Amino acid sequence: MPEKSRHPHGSPKPASSSALTVGFDIGGTNVRAALVADDGGIVDWCSTRTPHSADELTQLICDIVEDYRQRHNIVAVGLAIAGFLDPSCETVRFAPHLPWRDDAAVKALLEKKLGLPVRLEHDANSAAWGEYTYGAARNAHTWVFFAVGTGIGATLMHNGEIYRGAFGTAPEFGHIVVVPDGRVCSCGKKGCLERYASGTALVDTAVEVAGQGSFKKCGLYRKVVDKRADGHDIMAAARAGDALGQATIERFAHWLGHGLSMVADILDPELIVLGGGVSADADLFLDTARDEMAAGIVGAGYRPLPKVTTAELGPEAGMIGVADLARRDA
Repeated sequence: MPEKSRHPHGSPKPASSSALTVGFDIGGTNVRAALVADDGGIVDWCSTRTPHSADELTQLICDIVEDYRQRHNIVAVGLAIAGFLDPSCETVRFAPHLPWRDDAAVKALLEKKLGLPVRLEHDANSAAWGEYTYGAARNAHTWVFFAVGTGIGATLMHNGEIYRGAFGTAPEFGHIVVVPDGRVCSCGKKGCLERYASGTALVDTAVEVAGQGSFKKCGLYRKVVDKRADGHDIMAAARAGDALGQATIERFAHWLGHGLSMVADILDPELIVLGGGVSADADLFLDTARDEMAAGIVGAGYRPLPKVTTAELGPEAGMIGVADLARRDA
């Protein structure tokens, strides 16, 4: 079994019911699992590195579930997956950082091995469902979850339903082109929003900003030009008052606000919830992003604006959400 990691929201809570669900967050770097009660409380958790082969990953999931079953009544298993699923959420079509490939029938395979109902869901949809059920989006009717981390993930929910589109991939806000012939994106296009308003994009923006102003005396400058800075360094520098860090965050906030204005124009949601790792530093950029959104929408000044707020469940949202979805399916 993998080592237990420290829970960021404190000690685990006692189970509120005898029937529990295991929610997994299957990422390219780590596999995290949480034992979740029906009130959304996390009873236990663990984390380990993601295996490199499909067989090893499948076996790891089974081992974690079986370990929990020795001590608890497990009714279902949910997997939040960083990748494309088919519309019925039964197969993994493509997950660039995971070993599952070519329409892997993960749901059927795990149900056969575990003898339990298994629910697959996209990681952003899982986090959105967690926020809708237990967090910042309770009672919202038409709303968007905008996950800003390494990239940009998104979910649209309307009247309690996740909108998936005709082929199960909607909405890909991160890959709307905002700068024609701009920065190259891993998706194959150029100028995607993700390349300007994500955690990874912060580094490229800092390099651009460093070459456009008088920032050589800034503590962050040498790290940036030597390509030793990451998004965390830039956020920390901005928080400490470093001028280069602050200028970079200002540019980031502009692009994020631009993206939010496009979301508001296209979908007209009542609420946009910002999640993902970058949202932990939202106090540095959220006001500016809101202002950019308000100025950039059609009919600016003459129409209601969506409320923009941050997620409440933190990095556990995906595990909590997919555990609840699995419980409902069981």
